[in-house]
Amino acid sequence: MLASLLIVFREVLEAGLIVGIVLAATQGIYRRGTYIALGIVAGLLGASVLAVFAGEITQSLSGFGEEVFNSAILIVAVFMLGWHNLWMASHGRELAAEMKALGHAVARGESSLPAMAIVVAVAVLREGSEVVLFLYGIAASGQTSMVYMLVGGLAGVLAGSLVSWLLYRGLITVPLNKLFACTGWLIALMAAGMAGRAAAILAGANLIPAWGYELWDTSSIVADGSMPGRVLQALLGYSDRPMGVQVAAWAVTLALLILGSQLIKRSAKKHPTA
Repeated sequence: MLASLLIVFREVLEAGLIVGIVLAATQGIYRRGTYIALGIVAGLLGASVLAVFAGEITQSLSGFGEEVFNSAILIVAVFMLGWHNLWMASHGRELAAEMKALGHAVARGESSLPAMAIVVAVAVLREGSEVVLFLYGIAASGQTSMVYMLVGGLAGVLAGSLVSWLLYRGLITVPLNKLFACTGWLIALMAAGMAGRAAAILAGANLIPAWGYELWDTSSIVADGSMPGRVLQALLGYSDRPMGVQVAAWAVTLALLILGSQLIKRSAKKHPTA
């Protein structure tokens, strides 16, 4: 539940920030709310279509090849989570500047409201599509039930929407760089956990070598089925009896994400955005 809450919260917050920037930059423009609302609805519909097709694919592969499909979903989710973190670290400020420029262009009559609606729709569709993929990754890892995932997702939507609205109204001041840095670390750990889980599924199906089936046994301290174990599974990829390949996949994924983020930070310091 915590994993789905965190992922949905971050994606809703990012989409909400884009919508809020556009709203703030187009104050006083006739019918701006209508077009922005249409953009949001269009983006949500697109993400819903993706969710339906993903569900049909999952059902068609149930049983035969299910391990391969679940592993593929997890691996794709890992790449998407990693790419998302690295891209936001390097382009987050540029994205905000572009949204402000678009809003001012609409206000000056240099761009149209439909163009603004399309930009909002694409932003919502992108974040919504990532939510669909990431939640399927969580479901494929078997770390939580659909009920808990749904509750966490709804809580994430509410929390992300509330924080976005408060930021737009100027009622709270949050250092977004620190907020995204914190959630970025948690998402990197979740990506590493998904990579480890994918490796464990493939090794369990004898598709890749296991490199040892029980590197350690901490079930007497924190069992996988306990509440602390489930929380650690969702946030860190914890396993009380991990395979060697599972630990290796976890460590390599986390190391690559940390290295990538450090390289991006160094590059940003050397070549700051104007």
